[in-house]
Formats: sequence, C-alpha cells, structure tokens
Amino acid sequence: MSSESTVKLHINRVYIFVIVVVVAVLIASFYFLSHNISTVSVKSGDNVTVFYSLWLSNGTLIQTDFNSTPFSFIAGSSQVIKGFSNAVIGMKDGQVKNVTLSPAEAYGNVNDSLIITVPKSDFGNSSLYVGEHVSNPNGATGVITALNSTSVIVNFNSPLAGKTLIFEIKVVKIN
Repeated sequence: MSSESTVKLHINRVYIFVIVVVVAVLIASFYFLSHNISTVSVKSGDNVTVFYSLWLSNGTLIQTDFNSTPFSFIAGSSQVIKGFSNAVIGMKDGQVKNVTLSPAEAYGNVNDSLIITVPKSDFGNSSLYVGEHVSNPNGATGVITALNSTSVIVNFNSPLAGKTLIFEIKVVKIN
C-alpha cells in the first residue's frame, strides 16, 4: 500500500470518527432535551421554587400547593424547617421526591416547658374555649388545651411538634 493511499485511508477514518461523534452528541442532546433532564441541581444558597404536599404519618393531608402558587425559599437557610431544606439540596429542576422527616428534622419534639398554666383572670372577661389560639405579650401564639374556672393551659409548641412528617416535593425552578 502506498503512502498516499495510507493517508487517504487515515483521513477517511478520521471523517468517519468525526461523523460518529457528531451523531452521538446529537442523539444525547435530543435525549436530554426530550426527557427534560436538568444537569443543574439545588445547592445551599440557591433560591428554589417548589410545589409540595405535607402529610402526617397517619396519612392525613395537612397542606398542598400543587394546584396553586409554588413556594420559594433559599435552600440551606432557616426560612423552612431543616429537613425540608436538606431534602431539596441535590434535587434537579423538575425532579419529584418523597421524604419522611422525624420530629427532630421537622418541628422538634414537644417541649413541656412551652405548655404553661395561666390564671384565667389574665384573659379578662374573655369567653375562652379549648382549641382557641391566643398570644402572649411577646407575640408567641399558643393553643388552649384545657381550662377550668380558675386556670387555662396553653400549649406554645408548634402544632406539628412531635410529629413525623411526609413531604412530596417537586422542584419547579432553581435560581
């Protein structure tokens, strides 16, 4: 084989290789675009917009925003409970994830020091009832859990304290 035909053979192989690479890149691009696969993932400090649903471990739906306005927050910040924020870190745009959070990852365990007995006279002549939301002078909100003729028991824990929470999260946008 002459050196001229060897060079032509080599050039033909290079052309074939380039064509194969271009076709492979086009196929991969089409696949990623058609399957809406994002390579960007949420990291701490990103402004992230999500849809979410929240259930108690017994299956009771507490809240969902899937059919309304999505929720935005800064990932890794204290704007949301730590377990929720940690759950979105690493998610990609369009990804859906289900996550179960223990009380420690959510609103904490029930803190008995936040359940206080207050003299009923502190409420003046108000008509009080169990389940009523009241505020202390510092603005903290609690719920009346029991009352009698002389005293009122108010729980200032979050209503979700001590509960295992289940979230379905869908990332809508990452900034």
